[in-house]
Amino acid sequence: MSKIALITGASRGIGKQIAITLAKEGFDIVINYRSENEELEELKNLIKENNVKCLCIKGDVSKFEDCENIVKSAIEEFGKIDVLINNAGITNDMLLLRMKEEDFKKVIDVNLVGTFNMTKNVAQYMMKARSGKIINLASVVGISGNAGQSNYAASKAGIIGFTKSLAKELAGRNILVNAVAPGFIQTDMTNVLKDEVKENILNNIPLKREGTPQDVANVVKFLASEDCSYITGQVINIDGGMLM
Repeated sequence: MSKIALITGASRGIGKQIAITLAKEGFDIVINYRSENEELEELKNLIKENNVKCLCIKGDVSKFEDCENIVKSAIEEFGKIDVLINNAGITNDMLLLRMKEEDFKKVIDVNLVGTFNMTKNVAQYMMKARSGKIINLASVVGISGNAGQSNYAASKAGIIGFTKSLAKELAGRNILVNAVAPGFIQTDMTNVLKDEVKENILNNIPLKREGTPQDVANVVKFLASEDCSYITGQVINIDGGMLM
């Protein structure tokens, strides 16, 4: 019987690459997305090329009711969720003195509250099954902090604390909870940076290059696999040595 992986915010970027990578491993894929985009249909076709099923469900993870619907729809279609990957996230960078309350709250609501909303709804099914993997997308910024990203850093630091707490709560039901913390990864968000900004960042990375979405997907693939059975409560940095 196929394993089922639910990935939030999976229509582009890192989430998209995770979906494709797990499909190649034989997972049936549930893609959550917030808004329609041209890449979604292309992604569905790429996933189905691996002879696996793909279900796309629209929903805003910052809304608890949407998360209830996402999870119920996945359960109705597949009967279970083996792996939840909380990938959906946004940025809204600015210095604190320019940041409005809604600028801070919106990032927290999507990144941190969204992770809670999805995990809360999926965990009940995993607990009944006495099995499951939950993988949260944190960030090295949640560990080191970063000027101009107090909202984003707070949300990702919260995800790290949430991950470790849930790992302790759910271990008795054989549910593993881990996080990955990407560093400077080549995505739409980093592509808009000026060359001098990129160069400055790369100078602080021992490997002297950006990571790729595939670098992140490869670690998620391991954490989602049967090879990972005795690792929980961990945060794995995927950062080219940036925080070393």
